Amino acid sequence: RWVLIISPINRYVAFASLFFILLSITTFCLETHEAFNRIINKTETVAVANGTTTQVALEVETEPFLTYVEGACVIWFTFEFLMRVCFCPDKLEFVKSSLNVIDFVAILPFYLEVGLRGLSSKAAKDVLGFLRVVRFVRILRIFKLTRHFVGLRVLGHTLRASTNEFLLLIIFLALGVLIFATMIYYAERIGADPDDITGSKHTNFKNIPIGFWWAVVTMTTLGYGDMYPMTWSGMLVGALCALAGVLTIAMPVPVIVNNFGMYYSLAMAKQKLPKKKNRHIPRAPQPGSPNYCKPEGAPGPRPGPPTADACPLAQEEIIEINRAGRGPRALPHGDPSPAPCPKGIPAPCPAPRPAPR
Repeated sequence: RWVLIISPINRYVAFASLFFILLSITTFCLETHEAFNRIINKTETVAVANGTTTQVALEVETEPFLTYVEGACVIWFTFEFLMRVCFCPDKLEFVKSSLNVIDFVAILPFYLEVGLRGLSSKAAKDVLGFLRVVRFVRILRIFKLTRHFVGLRVLGHTLRASTNEFLLLIIFLALGVLIFATMIYYAERIGADPDDITGSKHTNFKNIPIGFWWAVVTMTTLGYGDMYPMTWSGMLVGALCALAGVLTIAMPVPVIVNNFGMYYSLAMAKQKLPKKKNRHIPRAPQPGSPNYCKPEGAPGPRPGPPTADACPLAQEEIIEINRAGRGPRALPHGDPSPAPCPKGIPAPCPAPRPAPR
C-alpha cells in the first residue's frame, strides 16, 4: 500500500500565498500615504501650431521600493495562477470561478501599467490614468483568503444560501424609504413660514429624493445627523421611520443567522472527521502479464473455458474479494440455488461468507 503524502507541501504553499496576499494589501494601503508619495517635475514635449514646446508638469510618484514589492507579489500570483490553470482538470469550471476571475483582474493592470509606462502619447497616458484608478481591484485579493480560512468559506456559503432573505430585506427597505421620504417632505412643510413660497427655507428636505438618504440612514439606525427634521410633525415621522427600520431589519435576520449556524456546524464537523489517505490501488492484470486470465470464449491459441491452471491467482482473488465484502451477495434464505460464479472463474467457486449479525 502506497500512501501519497503531499499535505506538507500544500501547507507551505498556503503559507506563502497568505504571506504575499497580506504583503500586497499592506503595500496597496501604504501607497496612498503621503509619506510614501513624492511630487516630481516632469518635462514633456508638446506639439503646437508653430512646432513643439516644452512644458513642466507636476506628477505624484510612489516610492520605488513599494513598486518593487508589488512586482514581487504579482510575480508570485502569476506563477500561482498559471500553475492552477495548467493542473486544473476542467478549464471551463476554472474560468467560471469568481475567485479565479478576481485573480486575473488583479494581476492584469500591473503588466499593462509597466508596458505603457514608457510611452508618451496622450492615449497611453489616458490608459495609465484609468489603470491607476482600477488599482482598487487589488484589494479584492482579500477574498483569496477563503481558500485557507474556513470561516470565510462559511460566510460565502451563508450569503449564497440567504439570497432570498437579502432580496426580501432590500424590498422592505426600499418600500420604507419611499414611504417615509415622502412623508417627511410633506410633514416639514406643515410648520413652514406663510411667506415662504417653497416652504423649504427652514429645513434640509428640499425635495423627496434628498429624503431618500435620510430615510436609509434612519431605518438602518445609523443616524449621521447631517439631516434631521425641524418641526414637530417631522419629528413624529422620524420616530415612526426609526421604529419601522428596526422591525424591517429584524424580520429576515434570524433566517440568515440560522443559515450561518448550519454551515458553521457542518464545517466544524467536517474538520473533526479523520483525514482520508490516498492509497495506491493496483490496476487490473493486463494482457501479457502472468496474472492475466483470458475471458471465456476469447480467440487465441487456446480457445474455450479457462482452466484452473490458466488462472493460478483467480481463486485467491475471489477469496480476497469475498473477505472484503465485495463479492456476489448471497441469495435470500431458503433459495437452494447457489450464487453464480463471476465471469471467467470456473465452478465451483468459493461461496461468499455470510455477513456477521
